[in-house]
Amino acid sequence: MTDHAEQRLRESGFTTERIDYTDPAGVPKSCVVGKKGPGSGGVSYFGHLDVVPADDWSRNDHGPFSPCVDGDRLYGRGSCDMKGSVACMLTAAAKVPETELARPIYITCTADEEVGYGGAQEVAKRSQMFAEMVAGESRGIIGEPTRMQVVHGHKGTYGMVATSRGRAAHSSTREGLNANLAMIPYLYEVKELFEETETEKRWQNPEFDPPTVTWNIGINDHTAAINITPPQSICTIYFRPMPGIDPDELVERSRKCAERHGLDFEVPRVAPPLYIDPQSPYVQELLQLTGCQKSTTVSYGTDGCMFSDMKYLIVLGPGDIAQAHTADEWIDLEQIEQGTRIYEKLIRHWCC
Repeated sequence: MTDHAEQRLRESGFTTERIDYTDPAGVPKSCVVGKKGPGSGGVSYFGHLDVVPADDWSRNDHGPFSPCVDGDRLYGRGSCDMKGSVACMLTAAAKVPETELARPIYITCTADEEVGYGGAQEVAKRSQMFAEMVAGESRGIIGEPTRMQVVHGHKGTYGMVATSRGRAAHSSTREGLNANLAMIPYLYEVKELFEETETEKRWQNPEFDPPTVTWNIGINDHTAAINITPPQSICTIYFRPMPGIDPDELVERSRKCAERHGLDFEVPRVAPPLYIDPQSPYVQELLQLTGCQKSTTVSYGTDGCMFSDMKYLIVLGPGDIAQAHTADEWIDLEQIEQGTRIYEKLIRHWCC
């Protein structure tokens, strides 16, 4: 996918920069950043090339990776989230000759957005072109599906893992030490903390729907058979902080709770929320250019969590998030046309 995106960029007159890396599981991954046009500033588009698994694909007439137009919809895994959006920007950028550009178009295509923004982290840390975008105060656009509505903020994503240790043995004996029993007091206190965030106003933000941090608490002992005393019990907590609250307090209270009960504790994911003042000149200008009445917020996260160095950054893309990750994922053809048209308009406004 990265090779294909890089080829498309080069065919349209972009200079490209590859960011290769190996993920924590040892799998090689790659991102590509492209620049077309002189100087600095201009427009910066960010999209991701990875998709969620397609094991649940429901259509029998074609596979999840064979795009199919049926009526006014394009079906396929990633058509909505968010390869339709990437295609719109690649097409829009190709329509603008380099000779007409006074400022650059940047296009970034990342890996691993669906599993923790790994590609975006590498781009933010290592890309010279990204450093240019930041220094030049380029107008940033995250192309996730918003039905081409301007989004000025989204929630962040924090992940925590607490692990209790026991000793495996045949459950008919007393030789084992059940790790699940050691986990129960921690779960009780974490449930109280969750309920606090659901009821106390200081943990809420009415700009978002839902207005809470929406904790998702999971528990698993990963024991292969019911007659084995579980040697470990693992609690995963995934919550979505919003602007105006202190997620570090929630992390530290969870950490201290784990320590009181003798559990191991780690924080494998920290991604802050994205937010720009809806009354800022950038958002107001985008509303005029797109024809939207007002900007809004969304509850999902994006690569924008990793691009906080950008002064100007919003979310604006074709498709509806309700179709993302579904068993028959699709995007309206009209949304693809609208996305291409508006992206070209923004390029001509800020770059030509």
